Amino acid sequence: MSKMIDLSKTVYEICTEDPEVIDIMKELGFEGITNPGMLGTAGRFMTLPKGAVMKKISLDKLKEVFISKGYQIKE
Repeated sequence: MSKMIDLSKTVYEICTEDPEVIDIMKELGFEGITNPGMLGTAGRFMTLPKGAVMKKISLDKLKEVFISKGYQIKE
């Protein structure tokens, strides 16, 4: 069974449900994600699409990486 990434959830919710996501996000350029304080504050209202815009990472690239790691994307 593949894992699911729900793009409507906050980064905090996604990382709490599946801690493996933290390493994938760090690999994509979200360095602050490894800081528990950042995850607990900004992560509580930030979604992956909003974060991608803020970090100037294309949403397609983000989806492509998660899919290559065995995730399904729910939009």
